[in-house]
Amino acid sequence: MLFNWRRKPSYPKHVSLLACARTVPLFAGLKEAELTELARLADHLADRKSVTLIEPLQWDQVNADLLFLLMALPVLGLGEAGLAGWEEIILYPQPFVVRGQWRDHIGLVHEGESILIGQARSDGPLILSWADVKASARRLDGWNVVVHEMAHKLDMLNGDANGFPPLHKGMNRQQWARDWSAAYAEFCRRVEESEGSEEGEEGEEDWLDPYAAEHPAEFFAVLSESFFECPHAVERDFPAVYRHLVQFYRQDPARRL
Repeated sequence: MLFNWRRKPSYPKHVSLLACARTVPLFAGLKEAELTELARLADHLADRKSVTLIEPLQWDQVNADLLFLLMALPVLGLGEAGLAGWEEIILYPQPFVVRGQWRDHIGLVHEGESILIGQARSDGPLILSWADVKASARRLDGWNVVVHEMAHKLDMLNGDANGFPPLHKGMNRQQWARDWSAAYAEFCRRVEESEGSEEGEEGEEDWLDPYAAEHPAEFFAVLSESFFECPHAVERDFPAVYRHLVQFYRQDPARRL
C-alpha cells in the first residue's frame, strides 16, 4: 500500500529543522551560518520532493526533518543545483528486495534479486530503508545510507554513475581521474588480497567497506560516506582523494569534526 506525504503548508520553516540539526552528531562543528543554510536546503527539499511510504511506518514532521537534513548535508556547499534531476523519495520500513542487472568490478553482468538499504535510480526516485536512515543518524562510523545515495545522485548529474561527477570550475579533470583511479586500483588490490587469505589481512584501509571495490561509482559513494563521518581516516589513507572531495563538496569535515 502506498502513502504519500507532503509537509503541511502552515508548518513553520527552519525552526524545528534547526532544533533537530543541533541533536545530530553528524552536524557537530557546523557554524551557525552553516546550520542555517543546512535548514534552508532541507526546507527546499521538503517543498520540492514528494515522499512515498511503501508501507505504514511511524512518520511525522520530526522524522521528515531528520531525513531532509541528512539529505541536505552533501549539497551544503553546492546549493539547490545539487538537488536537480529527480523528484521523489520512496521509503521502505526495512531493507527491500529489488530485481535487476548489475556489473561487477571485473565487468561481468549479473542478474537476480538483491536486498538493499538504499538505491539511487537513474530513472528518478531515491529509495531508502527508513530503519537504516535512522541508524545512520545515530553514530559516526563511516556508514550513512543517505549520504551514499545522495553521492550517487550527484554522480548522475552528468550521466550514469561512474565515480566522475560534474566537477566545478577550476577543478582538474585529469588529476581527478589519475588520483581516483590509482586509489581505486590500490583498494581493489587490498580487498582481493584480504579475500584470498584464510584469515584475512589487516591493512591501512580496513575501516573502509569492501563494497567500495564493486565499481568506481561505489568507491566514490562509500568514500563520500566516510568523508563526512570519519574524515580523518580518509585524509590519512587517501590524502589526494580527500583533497578532491574537499573541492567537490566545498566542505572540509576533518577541520570541523
